Amino acid sequence: MNETIDPINRMRAITISREYGSGGGEIASRLAKRLGWRLIDHAIIERTALEMGTSTQEAEAHDEYTEGRVSRVLNSMLYLYPASMVSTPPEAFLSDEDYRSTVNKIVRVAAARGHVVIVGRASQVILAQLRDVLHVRIIAPFEKRVAYVMQREGVDHHAAESRIHTKDHDRARHLQVEYHQKPEDAHLYDLVLNTSLLDLESAVEVICFTLQQKVKGLATKTGELGPAIGVSRYPDQPGDFRTAAH
Repeated sequence: MNETIDPINRMRAITISREYGSGGGEIASRLAKRLGWRLIDHAIIERTALEMGTSTQEAEAHDEYTEGRVSRVLNSMLYLYPASMVSTPPEAFLSDEDYRSTVNKIVRVAAARGHVVIVGRASQVILAQLRDVLHVRIIAPFEKRVAYVMQREGVDHHAAESRIHTKDHDRARHLQVEYHQKPEDAHLYDLVLNTSLLDLESAVEVICFTLQQKVKGLATKTGELGPAIGVSRYPDQPGDFRTAAH
C-alpha cells in the first residue's frame, strides 16, 4: 500500500454516507487510519458549537435533523407561553439555517486543508463539485444492520430496529429538506458498497482502490472520462431495440 500513498495524497477528502448499522462509521475510522488521514465525524459538531458560541448538546440537537430537538421544544413553548421564555438565552434558539451554514463552512475548510475522511453531514452534497474528493455510500440489508446494531450497541432486536428507523428517517429527511437531495440517490457517489457482501476490511480495500482510480482521472478533462471512452461501436444494432417499420 505504501507505494500508492503519494498519488493518493493528491486527493483532498473522502466523504462517507452510511445507512445506520451498515458499518459505515467503522469503515471510515479504519480508512482514515490506513491512509494516515484525519477522521472528521463528531468533531464537526464540537467545532460548530465553538464557532456559534453554543453548547455541544445544542449543536447535537441539530445534527442531521430537519429541526433541532431542543429548538423544536423551545419554539413550541415560545408560541404557547411567550412570557415564560423571556429569560431563555439566545443560543437556545439556534436556527437550522445558521447551523447548516456553519457546518457547510467547516466541511469546506476541512476539505481545503486536505487529507480528511468526513462522515455524513451532507458532505457528499457540499463537496459535490470538487473532483479531488471521493464520495462513498455504505449500505446493507435491514436485518444485517439490525444484527450489527445489536452486537455493537448491546441492545435487543426491537431497540435496534427502532434506532435504525429513527436514524435513517432523520438523516434522509435532513438531506431532503436542507439540501433537496435523497441519500439513496446513487448519482451522488463514486462508489456504493454493500457490507452484506464485504467484510469491513475488504470495504476499506475497495475504497482505497477506487481512490487510486479517481486520482488517475484528475489530469484528464471530464469530457474525456466515462464509459464511452475506449470502446468501439457495436458491429450490429443491439438486439433489444426493434427497427421501426416503414
